[in-house]
Amino acid sequence: MKIKKYLSYLLLPLLLLVVSCEQDIPNPNAATDEQILNSTEGLIGMINGMKYRYTAGGASGLYSGISGNGLTTRELVVLNAGNADLAQMENGFDNVAPSNSVISNLWTNLNLLRSDAQKILDNAPGVIVDAGTRSSVLAYAYFFNALSVGTLAQFWEQVPLTTEIDAKFSSRTAALEEAVRLLGEASTQLNTPLSPAVTAKVGTDIDLPNAVRALSARYNLMLGNLDAASAAASAVDLASKSVFKFDNIIPNPVFRSSLITQNVYDVRMLFGLSGALEPDPADGRIDFYLTPNANSGKGFFTADDASVPVYLPGEMILIRAEVLARQDKVGDAVTELNKVLTKTDDTFGVNAGLPAYSGAMDKDAVLQEIYKNRCIELFMSGLKLEDSRRFARPGPNDANPERTRNFYPYPTVERDNNPDNTPADPPV
Repeated sequence: MKIKKYLSYLLLPLLLLVVSCEQDIPNPNAATDEQILNSTEGLIGMINGMKYRYTAGGASGLYSGISGNGLTTRELVVLNAGNADLAQMENGFDNVAPSNSVISNLWTNLNLLRSDAQKILDNAPGVIVDAGTRSSVLAYAYFFNALSVGTLAQFWEQVPLTTEIDAKFSSRTAALEEAVRLLGEASTQLNTPLSPAVTAKVGTDIDLPNAVRALSARYNLMLGNLDAASAAASAVDLASKSVFKFDNIIPNPVFRSSLITQNVYDVRMLFGLSGALEPDPADGRIDFYLTPNANSGKGFFTADDASVPVYLPGEMILIRAEVLARQDKVGDAVTELNKVLTKTDDTFGVNAGLPAYSGAMDKDAVLQEIYKNRCIELFMSGLKLEDSRRFARPGPNDANPERTRNFYPYPTVERDNNPDNTPADPPV
């Protein structure tokens, strides 16, 4: 990531959010808002700013989403109760305060990411003359806008879809529908191949056409749009890779902020699963995700420069399996499920290497096996809370709950600034 070059683009949303200030001392070396939003170079640079916004540091959307989700669904365990906000997330139920920094960071960074993306969408059509460059910049902006909105909808019952004073809230269903719409717009822009002028500056670590299809499959599944989810998942090239890259300057946040210290949180044994969900001891994913390296890193969080996937091939296969099972095509669903169970050539090395499914051939049993494999295959991806609700697993109001919240309370920072429109907090 070219952080020094694009620092001014990252700071843009913060500058635009300032309402008043007692001292207004201009920095003659800083790019102005007008310069950034009204130049091709500035708008391309904002793409790197969006990647940085989503991934960098322990307050990022990536870190907060993985951490909050993992603690709420018992993928992770807090090692030091002195980390009070993380301990709140692990305890769950009514222990999670609206002022909790995990949910505040997740909310704030995702909303700023959406705001960044919308600024690009508002300005690029009138600024970028070259059609190929314009389409590429717009495609990235639609993608990150969808990622922010779709992720917000996984954790909150309602979310704002606009950036304005006293913004109105929309249902999570409307938010997921908006995410799907935005990905459709991105796909339209990608009818024109990505411009080398753009990829030379933002990199090719995200295979954008495939990433757009993958997120479309993900969010359509959350909406219950089964045919659309299956079609999008089937269109993803399973050999492609889309990742968020890190280095020694901008390190992998889960590794650097949590795992390496052995004083924040760690993974739970057996993925936090028990009973019928407990993994086969021969499952190769146990070693991949749960066995530490010399620096206590695990899974995709093994070093400062370890990349984190935007999506996994196994997610696409399991989406197809789930769709078929929910459509009562149990035999076909098992065929897809077996591709995950027997996999030994995964692009990212996530290989179960197990025999084919031999359980009951009925819908409920197969859906349970699909859920189990989502818990294992997609461990620490930030998706389990959504999965737990969708598969109707025991929640906070049930006996032996597998998740300690259904949705998160709205952060204090939002309620203080938007008291008239912020909804009531869910009880759990």
